[in-house]
Amino acid sequence: MKTTLLGTKGWTAVLAAVLVIGALVPLLNLGLPEGNPLHLSDFHVSLLGKILCYAICALAMDLIWGYTGILSLGHGLFFALGGYAMGMYLMRQIGRDGQYHSDMPDFMVFLNWKTFPWHWALSDSFVGQLLLVILVPGLLAFVFGYFAFRSRIKGVYFSIITQALTYAAMLLFFRNETGFGGNNGFTDFKRIVGVPIATSAMRVTLCVASGLVLIAFYLMARFIVASKYGRVLQAIRDAETRVMFTGYNPIAYKLGIWTLSAVMCGVAGALYVPQVGIINPGEMSPSASIEIAIWAAVGGRATLIGPILGAFFVNGAKSWFTVAFPEFWLFFLGALFIAVTLFLPEGLVGLIAQMRQVRRRSKEPRP
Repeated sequence: MKTTLLGTKGWTAVLAAVLVIGALVPLLNLGLPEGNPLHLSDFHVSLLGKILCYAICALAMDLIWGYTGILSLGHGLFFALGGYAMGMYLMRQIGRDGQYHSDMPDFMVFLNWKTFPWHWALSDSFVGQLLLVILVPGLLAFVFGYFAFRSRIKGVYFSIITQALTYAAMLLFFRNETGFGGNNGFTDFKRIVGVPIATSAMRVTLCVASGLVLIAFYLMARFIVASKYGRVLQAIRDAETRVMFTGYNPIAYKLGIWTLSAVMCGVAGALYVPQVGIINPGEMSPSASIEIAIWAAVGGRATLIGPILGAFFVNGAKSWFTVAFPEFWLFFLGALFIAVTLFLPEGLVGLIAQMRQVRRRSKEPRP
């Protein structure tokens, strides 16, 4: 089974990734002093953890866009919902260490609220909020997908509706009376499960957790696309009408993978929030969802590993450009997307494959 799923080289690469994220990163950050040239700073650990979360979203996008042909421009909503679910727990963990020294979050005290809203009922339970991280994005995706797919909405119309849903949610979360902190959202987190967040050990722990979750989701995605279920998804992408004629119900298959991809984004959001220290409605902005699609396109759709590479490449470049040339970052992102669309339709993975072919041909003996 292992050989069929990944092959020897594939499992070797997975093992290497586990060792790098689970052993090398902690060693370079915690085991080496700051003066050592090999020391990995807390900033770079947090940056790596953030990009790993983005890579989970890109992988989720590949499952629905690359393998099923459904382009979502609203996956930032599911990412943010997972982040808000975790943020609610982190706000309760602040306790009386806030500005007003109250058991309630500062923004609720400022608004003169006396009790928690009903949707904060499980906010003091780590396990309860983890369940909401999965259930809230999953349930919303299931209900939305059920009606959208039953109505046979597809193509650009589906993309527009998903972005409209995300934009509507963003406007809702901006309102103070919804109990999500309004424009400022949640921030000033102190601890998680009783352990201070602002420590090197916790930063490394969250980064390692993000990397291991990404690897687990990647293996799950590989299993799905290699199974009969995955082959049906690809058939739906290529010719949905023919799939219907052969007796399969495309709605059930699309709804299943759509819900799963939303849950993956929710988990990514929950891992993201304690590492960046803030969650606000800006994570639901249309541009955030579009960027997820860009990561998948730049890396290479329908490859699984491609969107992960795309997330690292784009966000690594963003981290550098926003420091060196902050006013040109959006121009670079737009130019990158256009260049990939025109010259690299298969993304970075396709470019790597082409370079390998050229190298192989150059080594072949000429007649």
